[in-house]
Amino acid sequence: MPSTPRAVRWLVPALLLVVWLGVGGAFGPYAGKLGEISTNDQSAFLPQSAESTQVIDEQKAFRQTKSLPAIVVWTADEGKITPDQREAATRALASLSGSPGVNGRVSPAVPSEDGRALQGVVPLDEGLGDATEPTLDRVTAAAGKVEGTSVALAGPAATQQDLSKAFAGIDGLLLGVALGVVLLILLLVYRSVLLPLAIILGAVFALSLACGIVYALAQRDLVRVDGQVQGILFILVIGAATDYALLLSSRFREELSLHGDRFTAMRSAVRRSAGAITASAATVALGLLALLLSDLSNNRALGPVGAIGIVCSVLSALTFLPAALLLLGRSAYWPAKPKAVADPEHPEAAESGIWSTVAARVDRAPRRIWAVTLVVLAACAVFAPQLKSQGVPLSEIFVNDAPSVSAQETLSEHFPGGTGNPAVIITDADRAAEVARAVRDTEGVSSAAPVTESGRPGGGEPLVVDGRAEINAVLADGADSTAARDTVQRIRDAVHAVPGADAVVGGYTAQQYDTQTTAQRDLKVIVPVVLGIILLILIALLRSLLLPVLLVATVALNYAATIGVASLVFEHLLGFSGVDPSVPLYGFVFLVALGVDYNIFLMTRVREEAQLRGTRFGVRKGLTATGGVITSAGVVLAATFAALVVIPLAFLVQIAFIVAFGVLLDTLVVRSLLVPALVRDIGPAVWWPSSLRHDRAAEPGGPGDAAVAAGPGGAGPSRPTA
Repeated sequence: MPSTPRAVRWLVPALLLVVWLGVGGAFGPYAGKLGEISTNDQSAFLPQSAESTQVIDEQKAFRQTKSLPAIVVWTADEGKITPDQREAATRALASLSGSPGVNGRVSPAVPSEDGRALQGVVPLDEGLGDATEPTLDRVTAAAGKVEGTSVALAGPAATQQDLSKAFAGIDGLLLGVALGVVLLILLLVYRSVLLPLAIILGAVFALSLACGIVYALAQRDLVRVDGQVQGILFILVIGAATDYALLLSSRFREELSLHGDRFTAMRSAVRRSAGAITASAATVALGLLALLLSDLSNNRALGPVGAIGIVCSVLSALTFLPAALLLLGRSAYWPAKPKAVADPEHPEAAESGIWSTVAARVDRAPRRIWAVTLVVLAACAVFAPQLKSQGVPLSEIFVNDAPSVSAQETLSEHFPGGTGNPAVIITDADRAAEVARAVRDTEGVSSAAPVTESGRPGGGEPLVVDGRAEINAVLADGADSTAARDTVQRIRDAVHAVPGADAVVGGYTAQQYDTQTTAQRDLKVIVPVVLGIILLILIALLRSLLLPVLLVATVALNYAATIGVASLVFEHLLGFSGVDPSVPLYGFVFLVALGVDYNIFLMTRVREEAQLRGTRFGVRKGLTATGGVITSAGVVLAATFAALVVIPLAFLVQIAFIVAFGVLLDTLVVRSLLVPALVRDIGPAVWWPSSLRHDRAAEPGGPGDAAVAAGPGGAGPSRPTA
């Protein structure tokens, strides 16, 4: 029965491949189906406890059916709007009443004070979905019959339609670009055909599984998905699965050079890399789950969805890839198959190349290297406070020109800046008149009136529902401006001072203000939690206190330096006047958690080697052995996040730059120079209070230092084989 054990060894990887092929086939379609259950309605992602959220809840009682307003704007081609044009515009609006997709009473055409424009409001059914675009086309066609005028559509309905178009490329263009970029980088770096394909296939299987799980949970309202969350999930899974696969495949190749048998090599590779991979995945997954502490719904949505993606990534890397590599063996690296080491007792004797050179320079002048890199990073971090996270103006939400943005700009030219996005005040009906006066008397308010039975402000008796009334206030400044947010604060102060009114203030501007305030609160709460989680994982993994604190401090510095550079790039190169309030928090979670990944990969190898020959040798050997694969992983992850720029939204472009630049900075500077130089300079004490620092081989003058001093071919204890 000698062949039975061998048959069993081949059976396990074969079964794993079959299982993953089944997963890909069964769950693959759900990557495209996520868009069917995602919502791009920004009101669904507001702070739970915010005053503006309370207004939205109370407004539902005033609407028998949910509607989404589209604002039609006419501008005269020459001179001013004529009475005939105004009458024609009103007829065009009236013709839309009762048509498919129109929900509620359509307003008449209202002229601007300068007499050069008209506006009218068409309430659309909020649940139109795919029918939104044809409905808006019908509105445009009807409004276009007014001769001598140009027509544009503004308002929430037009903005939401532009958002839907922007996100339409997530499950096609974004996924294709991300996978294509990763495949190209792997082909160029590894000059192999089968290995990149196996890694990409593993990432696709991980994404399929994650999308299937998220889809099932979202259908049961256990998680929430929008276009942003969906896009980040795709990028996160592809990048993380590729990173973990690169670490394992690199270690397998190294072990193949030491062992003739592929099964022995794989057992050793998995045993030596699984701890680092699992710990790295845990830092990212738990860091994302810390977003559940946020009061912003879109942050909480990303937390569990992203964590599911990370778990699926590590599961694929530790099951599918080992099975695939076992079946492929050395041919996985064809045409550059790994060659056996000439001297297995001293494998470092054959080391050469750029990372051997970098390691040697770090070993020779560690203090100079960490001092210079520290100064450079600190200089970049000085500019971090300049990042303006007060929100992105409406004109900058889309990277490219969007019709709704142009229409809103036209509307603002001829009407008060807040037209189309009024402040909404809900108050007790018996105090409505007093509250309306207080609002009108507030600086920065253009007009204010209660909503009447017709569903529009002014012109009749106020609509009273359950003893409450609604007041709409048009602001003098643009709804997305700092001046408008200041006005909202003054309105709140004014109406809160009316006794017995129990008034609350919402609307677009209030929502932006509440989101910004909540994002600042979230940053203060979540940042220390994420740092604490990562610190505990590092302490457990490295069995040290000093080194984990050092690693957390370096990745935090890398984040600050990245934000400093981003503030300069966004303002002076990309022309952004501000960033989304969630960007600093997203950037922190991704950069700190993913940045620690590379330090985990490096320092677990350094510790492994230091146990044999001392800390000095461990730093040099660890940096030489992991330099290439970690750099490749960093480039892949940066390129993957950079693919987010294909979605023309400022938020995703900002996230793409921060994560891509930060990952490269961490990979090429922090992990390659700062961390190894600090560990080399501190010496064995860096492992305190671990017993490793008391090991004879780790002490100055021990065999480890002798091996380093003797060069790559120096004598010393051999690395144990599996």
